[in-house]
Amino acid sequence: MLLHGIIPPITTPFYPDGNVYHKKLEANVERYSKTPVSGIVVLGSTGEAIMLSDQERREVLKTACDSAAANKVLVAGTGIESATETLKLTEYAAQVGYDVALVRTPHFYRPQMQPANLLAFYRFVADRSPLPIMIYSVPVFTAYDIPAEVVIELAEHPNVIAIKESGGDVEKVRRMVEGTRHIKRSATVTETFDAVTPRMLKASINDNGGELVPLTALAGTAKLSSSAGSMVAGLKTRQKEVGFQVVVGAAQKLEASLRAGAVGGILAFACPAPTACYEIYAAWKEGDGDLASQKQQRIVKASQYMISELGIAGIKYAMDFNGYYGGPPRLPLLPITADQKAEVEQVMAAIRN
Repeated sequence: MLLHGIIPPITTPFYPDGNVYHKKLEANVERYSKTPVSGIVVLGSTGEAIMLSDQERREVLKTACDSAAANKVLVAGTGIESATETLKLTEYAAQVGYDVALVRTPHFYRPQMQPANLLAFYRFVADRSPLPIMIYSVPVFTAYDIPAEVVIELAEHPNVIAIKESGGDVEKVRRMVEGTRHIKRSATVTETFDAVTPRMLKASINDNGGELVPLTALAGTAKLSSSAGSMVAGLKTRQKEVGFQVVVGAAQKLEASLRAGAVGGILAFACPAPTACYEIYAAWKEGDGDLASQKQQRIVKASQYMISELGIAGIKYAMDFNGYYGGPPRLPLLPITADQKAEVEQVMAAIRN
């Protein structure tokens, strides 16, 4: 499956009493679906997934999936410390219509998280998962940074298609890209080289009739026959060669990461500012390095302040400021102060999208 571009890891809206606000979740997803982002991540770190019960996670996954446009790649955060529980949530995500599972590194028993443990964990899930797997490394929260060498070894698994690397280490991005360059897979894409997902095919079948192709073909674990173009479930498609895909999570280093070989970003800053993030990617894609650098500099101060200093509460307030619903975080996280709100408004004043 093709992963590229900007994908916001959306927040989970709450009422003031802490209950999940599903109507606001629907509204946010519908609005993101109208932006140039290529997909949506549900239940990432920014989604406060760790704060939700298992039932709430399932309900949030269902609400977001039902609200998303068919042409957006849907990524479900399904990582839990246990491999068996991770697999259960991944199977549910597949059942309701997700395209990829984002599985964070287990970390609680950190002294025992040696390469052999991580290899066994991801291979267990990938062997059994109905969805392609994206490794998720977020050392700022887990205090565990999966080594590039382990990622390179896991990339050989046909159902491990990508990593979200949120450590902000551009040199690590480069090492992973170079170390997996030999991996070649075939992904089904549209005529304009956008991803083709099972949700897109299902929507096309409902509209036009047709036959569904196996999910393994879309994920890249099986190759479809024609590279010149064909009709799949009423959609004109073609094949694109893709490798192991490195997606980054540090908005302030997006342009540098793209130059190092990343294919896009799953960026918390894209929650309040999806278009500003997309403009960096679009300029880089068009080969305009100077414009990409200018667009990058535009968001550096705001992204560093909100992501590095304020965290989820700051992101949510910036969403409120930009017309999305952010609302309160869930305890023990607290809303930002009045002074912090004023600072967010100042750094976001020129980033109103």
